[in-house]
Amino acid sequence: MKKLISIVFIFFLITQNICSAAFLHKTNNLGNQIKQEEYPESEDVEPKINQEEVTVIKGGVENTLDITLEDCLKFALGNNPRIMAAMQDVFASDARIRQAWASYFPQFNWQTGYTRIRQLQLSDVFRRNLVFNYFVLGQIGASQMLYDFGVTQNQATIRRLDNQGYKITLTGTVNDVICEVKKAYYNLQYAIEAKRVAEDTVVKYTAFYNQAKAFYQAGTRPKVDVTIAEVNLSNAKLQLIQAENAVDIAMAKLNNTIGLPYTNKYKISENLKYEACDITLDGAIKTAQECRPEFQLAEVKVEEARQNVKLVKKSYFPQITLEGQFQVGGRSPASNYGYNFGGYLNFPTINGMLIKNEIKEAKALHSKEQANAINTKNNIYYEVQESYYSLTEQKNKIPVATLGLKQAKENYELSYGRYKVGVGNPIELQDAQVQYQNAMLTYYQTMYDYNTARATLEKVIGKNIASGEVSLETDKCKKQKTKHKQNKNS
Repeated sequence: MKKLISIVFIFFLITQNICSAAFLHKTNNLGNQIKQEEYPESEDVEPKINQEEVTVIKGGVENTLDITLEDCLKFALGNNPRIMAAMQDVFASDARIRQAWASYFPQFNWQTGYTRIRQLQLSDVFRRNLVFNYFVLGQIGASQMLYDFGVTQNQATIRRLDNQGYKITLTGTVNDVICEVKKAYYNLQYAIEAKRVAEDTVVKYTAFYNQAKAFYQAGTRPKVDVTIAEVNLSNAKLQLIQAENAVDIAMAKLNNTIGLPYTNKYKISENLKYEACDITLDGAIKTAQECRPEFQLAEVKVEEARQNVKLVKKSYFPQITLEGQFQVGGRSPASNYGYNFGGYLNFPTINGMLIKNEIKEAKALHSKEQANAINTKNNIYYEVQESYYSLTEQKNKIPVATLGLKQAKENYELSYGRYKVGVGNPIELQDAQVQYQNAMLTYYQTMYDYNTARATLEKVIGKNIASGEVSLETDKCKKQKTKHKQNKNS
């Protein structure tokens, strides 16, 4: 009996151990099995597009039209409303010059009428009503100003300076629009490059996910690798959606800057690139003094204020004019005629207190414009320095960003190679992928900043910098190069 009980107890222990081992095996594998509904394939979570609703016209503008920066600038010069408004200001100011000179042209007037007069005093004297009918069939008058001692000339000079100011303002507007178009174009290029980085990141995370899943299926890696890869892939797809939206917004901004906001989508045939900008600070300052519209406009405003002082001082001066009239009328519409003509020296109504203070005001405004001109020139000098140093900074960042991109790429390739052979870990590979992605974005951001800084410098100096040549040099540099060539030839 005791032997039977011992055998049963031993059998119970063996059965308990087998169940415990099975339970432990099941417990150890807990979380290592992929549920397809929780972790589907990467292709199954991509946005679905109803192909029947997508219409692509072959030969459409999306497939055939390649736009360059030069094309965008041409479109902007012909369609930007700010440029068109500035041009109309020039036309209007040109008409005002002719209005000022109109004082030297003859003036004509014509008048006709009928008047019935009853003289009260004469009626009392003669004891009867005296009523007169006076007809004016036609009265033609003409007057010609011969000389006004330079008043009209000063007015025309002020209008001419005003017209010159509007032309300079037009140049400044064109300068601003060109800079805005360049920045918008470079922003679109950067958005396109960022989209390519996002696409490349999706490809890399997809490879990471597939590799992690293959390792798990082979039993060499735990499920956590697959989870990490899946999360990274989902985040990469979200970033790709944001990058695609950023491209659309950048293109809309460029179209609005050009002045064609309803333009269809098109392709950009150029990538962000580095173009040498060989210009010295002295050359930039000298070019700004010669070409910057605001620099020239400040001098025009000073001269305009000086001419206004001269004009106000001539408020005492008279005018020499000729006038003549010819009339037909009388008791009946055509019973008689008459005429008169003569020369006149017309003095204005003089208010000494008013004119004296008008002169003081004009002189104060002249001094104000002189101070404003100095302030404008100082600000331009500072803007040139700031833009030049900013361009130099961005230029020096490019080789550093290039080296960082190269190192990050090498680090990613090593990390992915280590993980592919089963040596590396997912955290190491994830860090390498993030660093590589950030390095690419940093590189393109540096290129964008450089091109934007170059566009800003061109705006500040008021002249485009020619690519591949030193087109903006100081006279001293030119003389030194000329002497060097002469010595070399000799």
